[in-house]
Amino acid sequence: MGTHVIKMPDIGEGIAEVELSVWHVKVGDMVVEDQVLADVMTDKAMVDIPSPVNGKVIALGGVPGEVMAVGSILISIEVEGAGNVKESAQPAVAAVKEAPVTAPKVEAVVESKPAVAPRPAAACQGPMVAREADERPLASPAVRKHALDLGIQLRLVRGTGPAGRVLHEDLDAYLAQGQAQGQQPQSTAAAAYAQRSDEEQIPVIGMRRKIAQRMQEATQRAAHFSYVEEIDVTAVEELRAHLNEKHGATRGKLTLLPFLVRALVVALRDFPQINARYDDEAQVITRLGAVHVGVATQSNIGLMVPVVRHAEARSLWDSAAEISRLATAARNGKASRDELSGSSITLTSLGALGGIVSTPVLNLPEVAIVGVNKIVERPMVIKGQIVIRKMMNLSSSFDHRVVDGMDAAQFIQAIRGLLEQPATLFVD
Repeated sequence: MGTHVIKMPDIGEGIAEVELSVWHVKVGDMVVEDQVLADVMTDKAMVDIPSPVNGKVIALGGVPGEVMAVGSILISIEVEGAGNVKESAQPAVAAVKEAPVTAPKVEAVVESKPAVAPRPAAACQGPMVAREADERPLASPAVRKHALDLGIQLRLVRGTGPAGRVLHEDLDAYLAQGQAQGQQPQSTAAAAYAQRSDEEQIPVIGMRRKIAQRMQEATQRAAHFSYVEEIDVTAVEELRAHLNEKHGATRGKLTLLPFLVRALVVALRDFPQINARYDDEAQVITRLGAVHVGVATQSNIGLMVPVVRHAEARSLWDSAAEISRLATAARNGKASRDELSGSSITLTSLGALGGIVSTPVLNLPEVAIVGVNKIVERPMVIKGQIVIRKMMNLSSSFDHRVVDGMDAAQFIQAIRGLLEQPATLFVD
């Protein structure tokens, strides 16, 4: 038997160090070639580190949240044969520290996912398990709330997810087993009003750390100001419904987002200073002819901004298909580094949860972000008559170092005019 040491690889782009986000294995696990061992975070994306060999994990080289230099020891694996470590190097391998096996699991945003062989699953001995009273099982906040609502003590539930993580399916299995044995969880009402003294400490690591850093940097470096305007979207919603009825079966359904992307493209023709990036260190503003629209997307690991490239050259359906593809890739953790970078302006929307007004944070180095609030029906006075119209607010933020207030207001008014008279979206 020998030892194969895997070092932190050079991921490219001059990156000298990366953050170790999550281990997918622990000491003692048997691994196979191409199995994902760990996820590491660069400045732009999460990257899988696969195993090049078959063997048994004997040491881990870091803990989640630790910043590791390229070339440092990541993991040591016992293999058949000589391995890649000489006898004289064995003590150094033995000194590699082991990461806690209860490190929190963070879903990965895959940069370029290699073929992954399935990890052998541990034999399941039923949905119920006994843990120590102070032992905290791994579970997402949603699963913890679900268990609380059901009156289930989470420490009694056997987790079948990675590292023993308790899933929603495990709660269902626990309930089914209890019912089969004539047992019932304590009443939901009693659980809802029970006193609680538990606390949860969540390390800010991986993607969450990067999001926090970028938001803090944006608010510290840019001179934010916001502008809010209401828009009558009745006409564009009628056009959208008509197009979906006529072409939805063959071309796909349209949401409002492709119309907003089109409005951005047309409005930016007259406001090139807003389709720009600002390098405040070099004191250089780069105005782009191409419109690369970032579409803020919520994923399991936090806010991500995949990019619809060359929106100026896309039809409504082409934009809709690309928005859908990128959103799915981001939510499933399969968006590449290139798909998550290079935007020139960002569009952000919370859909039905959009509220009345918001103050979106700039996606540096961009100088503008357009925020979409929810659509509501309200009585409006038009030509002296009270009519019901579909109204929506745009809550947008700009970098005042680059964009003057008048320009920002005129830009949003241009978008308003395009959406309220949607035929003008397609008049060149």
